[in-house]
Amino acid sequence: MRTGRPKNFNREEVLDKAIPVFWKHGFSDTTLADLETATGVNRSGLYTEFKDKEDLFLAALKRYLETSGLIDVLAQEPKGWANVESYLRMALSCWPGQKGCFSVSSMRELAVLPDEARAIVARSMTPIKRLLVENIEAAAARGDASFIAEMAMTYFSGISIDQNLVGNATGSRRIENFMGVLREL
Repeated sequence: MRTGRPKNFNREEVLDKAIPVFWKHGFSDTTLADLETATGVNRSGLYTEFKDKEDLFLAALKRYLETSGLIDVLAQEPKGWANVESYLRMALSCWPGQKGCFSVSSMRELAVLPDEARAIVARSMTPIKRLLVENIEAAAARGDASFIAEMAMTYFSGISIDQNLVGNATGSRRIENFMGVLREL
């Protein structure tokens, strides 16, 4: 039995190089040529590792969510408002050299995204909401912790998209103002 050429690239490194390409161009406008250039892996190598562009996108999205640090920030002890604020600040840039959040940015293409992409993002929200609730409860908020967590998640998405229009200073000021409101709830 004859085997193919040995793989001469690292899957995680390819995904780390593909994420900014999908982030910049979106799923539908990213071409295989864009991915070849960014990753340094030719078409044949990409198709050997990933069955198609959709498979590569899904793997990149999973990799991003696993390495974004959102869960780590919210799981830090002691729990409380500081973790919630750190989480919101990650909306300004969850990945070096990028603005906003890749998973949020990807959802702007909801109509053309693979169904699995929506499912991956939806599953990622469950532990984030649970940890937000834990942090809000630890902060002894007077309002409903679940509702406040949903507000924070919605704000995270909005500020993440907003980062494409404004700079970090504006985003940072908006987060400080929003945290002032949350602390009063």
